[in-house]
Amino acid sequence: MAARSLGAGGGLEATELAIRTAVTRLGASLLEDLLAADAGYRGPRIGCGSGHQAAFVSYRDKAIDTALGPVTVRRAWYHCAACGHGLAPRDAELGVAGASMSPGLAKMTARAAAAVPFAKAAGLLAELAGIDLTIKRVERSAEAAGTTAATAIGAQADAIRARQVVPLPPPGPAPDMLYIAVDGTGVPMTAAETEGRKGKADDGKARTREVKLACLFTQTTLDHDGRPVRDPRSSSYLATFEPAERFGQLLDAEARRRGYEHIRQPVVLGDGAAWIWHLAEEHFPAATQIVDLYHAREHVHELATLAARLLRGHRPDWLAQRLDELDNGDIPALLAAGRDLKFTGCLATDRDKALAYFETNAHRMRYKHFRSLGMFVGSGVVEAGCKAIIGQRLKLSGMRWTVPGAASIATLRCQEASNRWDEIWQRPRNQAATSEPGICQQHHTQTATG
Repeated sequence: MAARSLGAGGGLEATELAIRTAVTRLGASLLEDLLAADAGYRGPRIGCGSGHQAAFVSYRDKAIDTALGPVTVRRAWYHCAACGHGLAPRDAELGVAGASMSPGLAKMTARAAAAVPFAKAAGLLAELAGIDLTIKRVERSAEAAGTTAATAIGAQADAIRARQVVPLPPPGPAPDMLYIAVDGTGVPMTAAETEGRKGKADDGKARTREVKLACLFTQTTLDHDGRPVRDPRSSSYLATFEPAERFGQLLDAEARRRGYEHIRQPVVLGDGAAWIWHLAEEHFPAATQIVDLYHAREHVHELATLAARLLRGHRPDWLAQRLDELDNGDIPALLAAGRDLKFTGCLATDRDKALAYFETNAHRMRYKHFRSLGMFVGSGVVEAGCKAIIGQRLKLSGMRWTVPGAASIATLRCQEASNRWDEIWQRPRNQAATSEPGICQQHHTQTATG
């Protein structure tokens, strides 16, 4: 009867929540008792970390928010007279030095904030986990996590490039091809981040900053129709607002981590931007360079629009022929047809500018040949990454970011998309990602809905 009454009265949800609250409170109490077993006293004096000795002062309480709710930890407090600062060894051991959030809750918070705007992430944590955090605290914690991850990625990249860390070769036979697809997309920024920068707006001012994104993936097989197939779960992503030179270094290290030196055929895919090919030639000289076919087709359509001024209704046929030439990699024929457009003045200048794209990239447009080798000729995977990894989180209506804030969230999303999420947390906690309010304020976004 009680069970029937519970269901009929619609009280199951309230009962579930009440039981969950009681269980988490019990869990928090048990956790607090467990932590109390070691107060962190390590003798009358300990090293302060800067070459001096810190003396034991007293036991002090610290409030920590955990996945089970708030707990209080009583731990030994030491003070270094030479440095003028105090420390609690137990904080570092628990991974909460300089932090008031447990590693488990920090991980949950970062994952939620990487997926959805900060306000929504705070709501999800409250509804799904029963954890109440302010929006600003969610923001600060997640951005600190992303900043820590980006720093670790940069340090690992430098170590790989310096041969201090040598990535292991792929287990078993190496994949046949490694693709390095590169693109960039604008992220809306605060006015301070774009001050003095030229942009495409009517007033000539920039509203965005470009984040550079790369997707690296391998290919081993072809499908029944002879088309290349991306190896399952082989994609890793890298994003940064750093200049192209630093991006190239990070990209070089990631390619080495992915086994670049053991791959038969590396391939660089891009949209034709000069900076991409400069990086390819510097860091991946052995790679085949391919301009994304769909970007190339867009340029053919632009050329056909210009040609329509002379063709008088024959534009569709002219366009179809040029597209066939492009698909066959017959760039000399395409260029010849373009030069046959006898324009003068500014129209001739526009024609020459349009043809320069094909002249510069002719050796990257041998699409029939590339297909015969079983290669991808489109950079759709990184363009999809620009939309899914960057756009769906950093480019929503009303968002305005600082560069460090956007970079931190982009890093978290890249780690998630690369199936490397847990690597963020495999570090000593004193390097990890839940700084106290105020420590990393320069990294915060300035957005109402971020």
